Amino acid sequence: MRRVRHTRRAGASRPAAPATDESPRAALTAEDHLHRAMVARSTLSRARWARRGLASRAPLDKTTHAMLLRQLYLSYYEQRRFERALATAVEALNLGVLPDVIHQDAARAALGAGDIGAAIAHLRVAARRSPPSRRCIHHWTLGSVFFLAGRYAESAGALERAVRWATRDRPLYRAHLALVRIAAGEKVQDLRTAIEELAMAPCGQGYGRFILGHLSYAAGAWESARRFLEAFIERTESSRPDLALSLEGELKMSRATLAKIASN
Repeated sequence: MRRVRHTRRAGASRPAAPATDESPRAALTAEDHLHRAMVARSTLSRARWARRGLASRAPLDKTTHAMLLRQLYLSYYEQRRFERALATAVEALNLGVLPDVIHQDAARAALGAGDIGAAIAHLRVAARRSPPSRRCIHHWTLGSVFFLAGRYAESAGALERAVRWATRDRPLYRAHLALVRIAAGEKVQDLRTAIEELAMAPCGQGYGRFILGHLSYAAGAWESARRFLEAFIERTESSRPDLALSLEGELKMSRATLAKIASN
């Protein structure tokens, strides 16, 4: 039997190529773009997917719109384009979705731009407009901003409010309040108790290491202080870029304390 070889006639159509993310036939929704922005491995990729979602022809619901803007905000923030990040956060605020979270974002961008007054204003609004379960976080963040600015009386007031609203993370806020009082030149009677409670609590990890390191230094336990501060620096520098960027003040303070320990 003769083998028949099939050849393509001139003008015959080729099989259609499979659709890809870049193909119009893929018809990605705004939600698809949002998901890709959230899992993006680079800042530029995050921004690209967020912009495509915002440019979608389909109507955007407010939540998806706000979350796409938040991804664009993060890309600007990670690139240290703080004024653009702040403008994007303010645009998202106009949608009225998760206002306390976005006010917190706006505060971070304002701090990056060197406008501590705007940051404080956004954090105060965040605390007023947040659900009770998140109110302590905004008061704590406000207390942290005041602390790093050397405004200890205002920091103590904010942290006292954080303690009142707190449930799970109360040991962290109490210990931070003790650190503020030490910085203000006050005598803290229960310093050891504050250190022990925070060290044993889950909130003693992460940011808690920053507080534990400086409380241990104040207590004269320099070796413990060194371990806590080195752990805080290592964990922060290996975390998400936006988190490490937002904690630059704490990183600077921790390195300065480690230098004091090393010189003694």
